[in-house]
Amino acid sequence: KKLVNPAKKSGCGWASVKYKGQKLDQYKTMWLREQQQQPLQTMETNLASEGEDEDIHEEEDVENRGRKNSKLNNQVKKVEEENKKLQTKSPQDSTLRDNGLSVKKPVKDLGPVRYSEIGSRDSGRDPCTLVELASFISVNKFQPFNVAISSNVLLLVDFHCHLTTSEVVGYLGGRWDTSTQLLTILRAFPCRIRLSDKDSASAVEEEICQSLFLRGLSLVGWYHSHPYARPLPSLQDIDSQMDYQLKLQGTTNSFQPCLALICGPYHQGSSNLESKMSPFWVLPPPEQKPNDYGMPMEVEMTYVQDTFLTSDVLHEMMLLLEYYKTASDIVKFKDKWNEQTTYLDKVKGSLANKTPKDQSSFKVLEHIYNQLEACS
Repeated sequence: KKLVNPAKKSGCGWASVKYKGQKLDQYKTMWLREQQQQPLQTMETNLASEGEDEDIHEEEDVENRGRKNSKLNNQVKKVEEENKKLQTKSPQDSTLRDNGLSVKKPVKDLGPVRYSEIGSRDSGRDPCTLVELASFISVNKFQPFNVAISSNVLLLVDFHCHLTTSEVVGYLGGRWDTSTQLLTILRAFPCRIRLSDKDSASAVEEEICQSLFLRGLSLVGWYHSHPYARPLPSLQDIDSQMDYQLKLQGTTNSFQPCLALICGPYHQGSSNLESKMSPFWVLPPPEQKPNDYGMPMEVEMTYVQDTFLTSDVLHEMMLLLEYYKTASDIVKFKDKWNEQTTYLDKVKGSLANKTPKDQSSFKVLEHIYNQLEACS
């Protein structure tokens, strides 16, 4: 690389060196795609269920546990600090005060812009500007990693995002397999906290960190909602995701992906009952344009239906219900979402395609739906 492109100060050379007229990067992505086909075909049988992940690996060495726990603590705390900035991202957001809690008014969706229209950073640009996602094919690249996500994760994320008219945030836990380049997302960790409640922030961080550690999971991403707007990243979301990608990668040169997921439960321009979810990853700006924003890339995911609804997920749903039931920004589920549908029917319709194979879970979900109707 130093011989063929000496001006480039960083990089491994994959995009600089050619063999038989093609860059090595193309050979690498072709090889990775071939290697990934087999894992994807057997993913449903190999993907560990959430229930199995709850077992603590007793055979792990105590010293290794300590090192792993310390690393997870650092990762979660760094991302938690960024999430505090996330929901206060726009100074133009109108804020209502009720019982000391900060409740954001819905941001009006003025329509997204293309990445090519953004240009260099401009202090006068609204950080809440939504940006369209680009496909990897459009920039002549392959997706650098595969993603498998369980139905229980999507169900819990969707449920969390439907509860309130304010933005919500949570983390994603899973595993990263370097040999197959497969990111498996097995667990969602909703943040039950108000941004103004700084005293409880450390407790939330510790709880999530311990939950990750006890399940043998790593922090692999985050999610948040756009209650009434399109589930597309804002300029601030792009910067936050770029920061997360760098922090989860750490000081090593090894690649570890970090996935961002945006849920739009009540997008006013959609009549579809099922929430639109947009997974994305940020492609760093060119080295010669360091002041540009990263490019938000659409990520393809493989959906894996869980066998059953775990007690962990049900417990988390009840905790969320308990947390929001007296909040001023809880959704009024008896009200009409549109002319034919109530907000409660909207929730039911959205979660219907994320339920597990075991039909017995429907009775439990129906109980939760009754609780939603009662508290609104």
